[in-house]
Amino acid sequence: MPTSGLEGIGGKRLFCSWSGGKDAYLSLQRAVTAGGKPEVLLCMAHEDGLRSRGHGLPLSLLKRQATALGLRLVTRATTWDDYEETYITALHELRAAGLEGGVFGDIDLEPHREWVERVCAVAGMSCHLPLWLEPRRPLIQELLACGVRSTIVAVDAARLDRRFVGLDLTLDLVAELETLGIDACGEEGEYHTFVTAAPLFSASVPLRWHGSESRDGHWLLRYA
Repeated sequence: MPTSGLEGIGGKRLFCSWSGGKDAYLSLQRAVTAGGKPEVLLCMAHEDGLRSRGHGLPLSLLKRQATALGLRLVTRATTWDDYEETYITALHELRAAGLEGGVFGDIDLEPHREWVERVCAVAGMSCHLPLWLEPRRPLIQELLACGVRSTIVAVDAARLDRRFVGLDLTLDLVAELETLGIDACGEEGEYHTFVTAAPLFSASVPLRWHGSESRDGHWLLRYA
């Protein structure tokens, strides 16, 4: 199945690769606007099944996002070594349930694009990247202009100080990040966000946290 942006997405039953962050949300919103029919948020979890593998978020928070979106959250616990096998198994299950394609929030990392294209093809599903090759600043402006609110929940400790963890994303904050040589969208993992309010949410999903902690080379929120 070919990779595309929004081409052919109208009426298609979809899953969205879900991190809980701004790019995943914006790709989902664009898919809905284009007529796609998302049904599932798919998220890989740590082996303990309690935290998301990408952002270290408690799955309880992702479940609240899914409820606010009216979608089903599907999670799979996995190690990094077994990640691809676990992901493909999940895609086969979704395909057997009638889902036809996946939506991903990648912007320009070619290895990521090649990977999502390949795993979707194995499962016989189309692969859609609504944000692919979009300029960074307009993406942030689009998010903020439509009322999306998100909080930085993790930063790469080699690139950013812990003081950025817990800050709400704003144009001023993005400008500061850019002066530090950070990609405006954090595309290379410099920072990760959690969406707390958005047009597709039926209710806000507040974060409760107290301070930050160091783990695996990152500063992360310590959740209450």
